[in-house]
Amino acid sequence: MIRLDGRTALIAGGTGGIGAAIADLFTEAGANVVVAGRRSVAGRHRSVSFDVSDDNSVAGGVAEARQLLGGRIDILVNSAGILSEASVAEMTPEMWNQTLAVDLTGVFYVCRHVVAGMIEQRWGRIINIASQLGIKGAPSMSHYVAAKAGVIGFTKSLALEVAEHNVLVNAIAPGPVETAMVAGVTEEWKQAKRRELPLGRFGVVEEVAPSALLLASEPGGNLFVGQTLGPNSGDVMP
Repeated sequence: MIRLDGRTALIAGGTGGIGAAIADLFTEAGANVVVAGRRSVAGRHRSVSFDVSDDNSVAGGVAEARQLLGGRIDILVNSAGILSEASVAEMTPEMWNQTLAVDLTGVFYVCRHVVAGMIEQRWGRIINIASQLGIKGAPSMSHYVAAKAGVIGFTKSLALEVAEHNVLVNAIAPGPVETAMVAGVTEEWKQAKRRELPLGRFGVVEEVAPSALLLASEPGGNLFVGQTLGPNSGDVMP
């Protein structure tokens, strides 16, 4: 069992889906975990609330999380996200802007309020949840694809900025996973996607979370810099 004893972790988007599975696994591995969502929730983990698309909200929530974690954040997971469907011709500017605000700009906001502390303590792990669709594209999801492709590019750039400070930044690009977010897309889309997958099925969150545990750990995660891991049922083979 990979251990994270003595480490602290903030999981943005940790109140459900992949983020919640990562929070559970990190806790089992010995980490001190705080989860963040739009609303504080009662549950297994201590939580703070912030809106990732609002920089001021993020600043306050990160400060609260840092206090709960004893003054430092060792590991950050960015897992907040939204998903919807529309062709480019039918997509509204509001739909486009909201998706990029949450799925891409939100990653920037949270990172910018956490990374300085990691640089100062000369240890950190940042794990951004992207998507395999950010690599291969998808019809009717150009806004989501653009955001997730941006997350992958942002991850590489930030990794280059901070690796010298022993802050390692990587991404995970899962394939379709059985979550409430994916449940909101059409059954037609899901059936077509299953037919494309070599495994013939979507993943479950417990199959994605171990990738985050590896990236957060020592020595297992020590050589990953700007990488994108792909637990994606074979949908993308880089």
